[in-house]
Amino acid sequence: MATAMETDAMRRAVALSARALGDTAPNPVVGCVILDASGAVAGEGWHRRAGGPHAEVHALLAAGERARDGTALVTLEPCNHTGRTGPCARALIEAGVARVVYAVADPSPAAAGGGRTLREAGVDVDSGLLAEEAEAVNIAWLTSVRLGRPYVRWKYAATLDGRIAAADGSSRWISSPQSRQDVHRLRAEADAVVVGSGTLLADDPQLAVRGVDGATQPLRVVVDTRARIALAARVLDDAAPTLVVVGEDADTAHLPGVDIARLPYAEPPGPHAAPTGPGGIDITALLAELHGRGVRSVLLEGGPTLAGAFVAAGAVDTVTGYLAPALLGAGPAALADAGISTIAQALRLDVIDVVRLGPDLRVSAVPAVPAVPTGPAASAVPAAPAVPQES
Repeated sequence: MATAMETDAMRRAVALSARALGDTAPNPVVGCVILDASGAVAGEGWHRRAGGPHAEVHALLAAGERARDGTALVTLEPCNHTGRTGPCARALIEAGVARVVYAVADPSPAAAGGGRTLREAGVDVDSGLLAEEAEAVNIAWLTSVRLGRPYVRWKYAATLDGRIAAADGSSRWISSPQSRQDVHRLRAEADAVVVGSGTLLADDPQLAVRGVDGATQPLRVVVDTRARIALAARVLDDAAPTLVVVGEDADTAHLPGVDIARLPYAEPPGPHAAPTGPGGIDITALLAELHGRGVRSVLLEGGPTLAGAFVAAGAVDTVTGYLAPALLGAGPAALADAGISTIAQALRLDVIDVVRLGPDLRVSAVPAVPAVPTGPAASAVPAAPAVPQES
C-alpha cells in the first residue's frame, strides 16, 4: 500500500514525464522521483531524449547516496534490457534502493521484466499507483507498443454548425488566437503532423511549431497520392523535416531532394465496383511507414477527406475539436465520408475534456469502443478536393 508521500511523489513524477512530450520518440516519456529513507525528496528526473539517460538515472544522479534504502517512484516499470543505455532495474539495485513503485507495467517485450528483476534482488516492488494518470501522459507510446502503429489524434476547428470553411472557401480564421496557439502545443507534443493534398493545395500550410519555446519540430507529412505538391510549397521549407507520401507510380521528378515515401494503394472496394483507376493510399501502410520511422504520435490536421479515411480505418484514437461560436450554414463539414451509412454505425465517443479557450470550446473525446475499419477499402486515402483548413 502506497503512502501519502509516495502518492505525492508519483504525481510529481507524472508531471515530470509530461515535460518531454514530443521529444523522446521512439522511446516513452517517463518521470522518476527518489525519496530518501526518511521519505524526503532526494532526487528527480525525466527521460529527455531517445538515446539519453532514462528518468531513473537522472533521479539517481540527483539523489546520490541519499538513494540508498530509499524509494523510487517511476511512471513506467523500470526497463530490463541494455539498449543505447543500461537497464534501469540494475541501476536501481546498484544504488541500494529498498523500494520501487511504478505506475504502469512496461508492455514492450524487449524491456519488460524490470519488476521481476528488482524483486529477485530483494527490492520491495509495488505497481499501479496513479496508473490512469501516468498512462494518459504516455498514451502515444503505449498505443504504439500495443497496436504496432502510432497513436493518432485528429484535430479540427469548426463553427458550431460543423463547418470548417465558408461556401467561398475562406476559413481564416474560424477559431480564436487562443485556440490556434493551443494547436501549436499539440504539434509540439506530436512526432508527426499529417495533412492531405486537399489542405495543401487550398491552404499552403507550413505546419511547423511556432510560439512554443524549446519545441522539437515534428515530422511534417503530406499525403499526396498523385504528387501534386509544388517544390515552392511552404511545407517544404527548412523549418522542420517533411515527408511526402505518394502512390507507387506517382511522378515525382519535379521534387528533387524531397523525402518521398511510395506506398501501396488501398484495395478496391469490391469485385463488382466500377473501375475508377487507382484509389487512395492505404492507411495501414501509411501508419506502418511512420512507425518504422520512429513516429509514435500523429496529429492529424486535415482535411475532411483524410480524416474520413482515418476514421473509416479505425485509426483515430482521440478527437480534439475547437468549436467557435459562429454559424456559416454552408461550406465543407469537418468530416467527409467515413464509411458510415446508418445511425447504427455512428462512431460514438466519450468526452474526456472540455476547456474554454478565449471564445472557443476545445472538446476532446475518445471512441466509446475501439473503432474498427468499415470495409475492405476503408483504409484508403481518397483523392481529396481542395479544402482549406486552419494551419
